[in-house]
Amino acid sequence: MRNIILSLAILATTLPAFAATSVKATVNGMVCAFCAQGIEKSISKMDATKSVFVDLKSKVVLVEAKEGKTLDHKAIGAAIVDAGYDVVKLEASAESVEAMKASAKSARK
Repeated sequence: MRNIILSLAILATTLPAFAATSVKATVNGMVCAFCAQGIEKSISKMDATKSVFVDLKSKVVLVEAKEGKTLDHKAIGAAIVDAGYDVVKLEASAESVEAMKASAKSARK
């Protein structure tokens, strides 16, 4: 019985991760469109990446996975650091790049 409860607890904590199709990174050091372009270019080359959006105002990079693929959090963080920026936080997200673009666009108005 104890093993069943433990298994259910582990399953319950991992279910939200399966729903996440994106990785959101909070990044320090990005100040211009050139910064955003460099990050987008390096992360877009990754096999599992469907699309990338860099929001300079909120200092967030959102990476969306291709259908059926899993994003590698460590590789994304390493690519951002290799580009010369500091990763403050990496987290799974259910938000799509299109939704974040729309949100950023409406915030500018």
